[in-house]
This record gives sequence, structure tokens and C-alpha cells, in this order.
Amino acid sequence: MGCFTFYIFNRKGRCQYYHEWQRLKPVRQGAGSQEEDFKLMFGLFWSLRALATAVDPKNPIKQQMGAPLRIGDGCSFNSFRTSAYKLHFLESPSGLKFVLTTDPSVGSMADQLQYIYASLFVELVAKNPLYTPGEPFLFEPFSAALNKYMRTLGLLT
Repeated sequence: MGCFTFYIFNRKGRCQYYHEWQRLKPVRQGAGSQEEDFKLMFGLFWSLRALATAVDPKNPIKQQMGAPLRIGDGCSFNSFRTSAYKLHFLESPSGLKFVLTTDPSVGSMADQLQYIYASLFVELVAKNPLYTPGEPFLFEPFSAALNKYMRTLGLLT
């Protein structure tokens, strides 16, 4: 059981933060470059969110596949699992997207992603006077707190 990667994307799809714990397949063997990896990851969950909204059986107003969605609109998804990994997703009220990839055996991480957003990101990044919203950041206190939290969850050794 473990964590593989963690991403924070802004509402325009730009990766603001990336952390890698255990990635067995290097990026160059998959996406080719770090920037391409970010684009593929953003495209993956953007497409899944659009698909979930388009096929939502509870919404009488059918959204056209690929149509832009406002933050909070439509049907969202929390996670999906493959044989190799599980992707956990959270969209904040401000449009930030938090993405965590883990071992497929890990349960729901919805509450944990909410904690990372509200208690770690807001307190250690958003309130930091050096942070420029929408821009990439690398604040050691945030990275250290994220690592510590993942260890308390038993996802890091």
C-alpha cells in the first residue's frame, strides 16, 4: 500500500505543484516529459469529469460532452481504479484540482484530500505572502507537512 504521485492544478490546467514518492515507471518512458505528463493527467480527469456529467442519470439537463463546466457544476467523480493504480480527485471551490495516485488497494481518499486542501494548502500555501495564486510553488513547509500526513496515514514507509 502506498502513494505514488500528487498534483495540484490551477483552474486553467497548469500544474502548480508536483510531488513524487514512488513512481516505478519514469516519466520519459510514459509521457516523454514532465510537461507532457502534466497535460495528460489534466486531460484525463477533465475528460472523466465531462463524461460523468454527460451521463449523469439524475440531472434532467444534459450537458454536451466536452462543454465547459463552471466550478461545482455537473457530476464530479472522486476516484477511479486500474489494475496498476488508483487516482483520487478533489476540486476546491476556487477551481484548484488535487490529484493523488496510490496503490489500487487504497480506499477512498476524499476526506484526506479535503484535509490536504483545507489544513495544509490553505494554511501553508494560500496564506503565504510569497504565494502568487495560479503560479507554480515549492514551499518546503507544505512538502514536509504533506509527507508527514501521508506517513500518519500509513501510506509512506
